[in-house]
Amino acid sequence: MGDKTQLLSFVLAAKLKHRVPIIMGILFATLANHFFAGYVGAWLASLVSPKTIRWIVAISFFAFGIWALKPDTLDENQKLRGAGVFVTTLIAFFIVEMGDKTQLATIALAARYDSLFAVVMGTTLGMMIANVPAVWVGEKLTHRINMKIMHWIAAALFILLGVLSLFAPASVR
Repeated sequence: MGDKTQLLSFVLAAKLKHRVPIIMGILFATLANHFFAGYVGAWLASLVSPKTIRWIVAISFFAFGIWALKPDTLDENQKLRGAGVFVTTLIAFFIVEMGDKTQLATIALAARYDSLFAVVMGTTLGMMIANVPAVWVGEKLTHRINMKIMHWIAAALFILLGVLSLFAPASVR
């Protein structure tokens, strides 16, 4: 909650006003981005031992927890002139998601767990849960949600995932 992709959802909903093409653009951009990230994670897992992966994943989630406390900003200078709502959303979301917490979390999870499909579907579902309400309700939602509390909740969840990844059974990979 409150990361660059959600901010982009607010901006696109406010400017483009066509909710369904925006949501479909988010879905397809996230699937493409997270499948790419998942393949990178699976490849990285083939290079190091499961014990090392366990520690890398745990440390990554601890770092994401700290990172979640820093609110993201969105640079609005990116213009996609002449593109339709779906294509604009698809391209913008794919680019904004590069190097974002969810992409890096997808890499870490795919490195840790065997099921690339399950990892990508789970991270994509999380993105949709966070962004569809942002598109549907728009900026009105931000005035009703205390984003500082949401950042703390997100940070706590990332830390919890880091702790759980240290104690998960070794047989998952």
